[in-house]
Amino acid sequence: MTERTPIFSTRDLALCALFTALIAIFSQIAIPLPMGVPVNMALLAVYLCALLIPFKFSMLSIAAFLLLGLIGVPVFAGFRGGPAALFGKTGGYLMGYLLTGAAIGLTRKWVTSFWARCSAMLLGLLLCYVFGTLWFMNLTNLGLMESLGYCVIPFLPGDAAKILLAAMLAPRLATAIKRM
Repeated sequence: MTERTPIFSTRDLALCALFTALIAIFSQIAIPLPMGVPVNMALLAVYLCALLIPFKFSMLSIAAFLLLGLIGVPVFAGFRGGPAALFGKTGGYLMGYLLTGAAIGLTRKWVTSFWARCSAMLLGLLLCYVFGTLWFMNLTNLGLMESLGYCVIPFLPGDAAKILLAAMLAPRLATAIKRM
C-alpha cells in the first residue's frame, strides 16, 4: 500500500485557520454608522490574507470565515452571525470579500512593489464595493447615489488607510510567514 500525500500540509491548514481567525477578529474592530454598515478592519485582514498566503488558501480562509458566519458563529461585525446577517442588506459586502481576495490573489505574481500592491487592493475593493452596493440597492430599494452615500463614500478614507497599511505591512509579514 502506498502512502498518499496530503492535499494540505499542517502548515497550510494552520495558515488558513490563522487568517480565518484574523478576519473574524478584525471584523469586531468596528465603528457603527447609519444604515447598519459598520466601518471595520476586516478588509485589512482580507488584504493581508490575499497578499501573504497562496491563492487557494486565501480563498479557503475567506470562505471559511463566511461559512462560520452563515452557520451562526458570531464572526461578522458586531458579533453577528447567521443567514440573516450574511444575506441581509450588508451581506453583499461580506460576500465581496471573496471577490477582493480573488482580485488580489490572481494578480499577486505581478504585485512586486508598494504601488502594485495598492493597485491590486484597490481593484479588490472596487469589486467589493460594486457587488455590495448592488446587493444593498436591491434589498433596500434605494437609488445609486443614496446607496453610495451610505455604503461607499463614508468608507473611502478608512479604506485608503487600510490599503496603505496592508501595502506597507505585507513584505514584513511575508518574511515572518516564510519562517513558520
